[in-house]
Amino acid sequence: MRSITVERTTKETSITISLNVPDNQEERPSAKDELSITTGVPFLDHMLEGMLFHGGFTGTITASGDTQIDDHHTVEDVGIVLGQVFRSVVETHGPIARYGHAVVPMDDALAEAVVDAAGRSFLVFRVDFPQAYAGHFDLALVREFFQGFANNAAINLHVLGHYGLNGHHLAEAIFKSTGRALGTAYARVEAVRSTKGVL
Repeated sequence: MRSITVERTTKETSITISLNVPDNQEERPSAKDELSITTGVPFLDHMLEGMLFHGGFTGTITASGDTQIDDHHTVEDVGIVLGQVFRSVVETHGPIARYGHAVVPMDDALAEAVVDAAGRSFLVFRVDFPQAYAGHFDLALVREFFQGFANNAAINLHVLGHYGLNGHHLAEAIFKSTGRALGTAYARVEAVRSTKGVL
């Protein structure tokens, strides 16, 4: 396992993420009790648990923020810090497989995620949620999370919500497919996967 910890504190949020990244498919854990996630935004906790578990990652995420205003700052900033964690994996531990792709269904919904962890930040987010909210959670914040994540991880991330009747199901499929794609992209390899010789 490769382990990374990143902390970030602003006037709006305080976040600490410690993540363990498996070297290969065989090292992936089988129990979600190896994850501890508390952000103050229960729906985000649920989404992150699915994303990280299905990617094979373990560790802890703790966050506090100005949720008395709304969830925006906390959701976006968790995405930023988690992105910094993934960028640090390459900087600290060396070459990765680079590309990852996954398609995940969730009942009525189907989502697809494609990753190129090549040191260039770009997000394509093509998702039309059928409802504006999942419970009390504003589903517009899902894009804000992934924008902060992709920018700070320095990855190309394409997130495609193909269809779905239920916004919760579609969001869950998005997070799980992204986790699986990341699990593939961040597998350890011996040499840099680029014709340039560097990412």
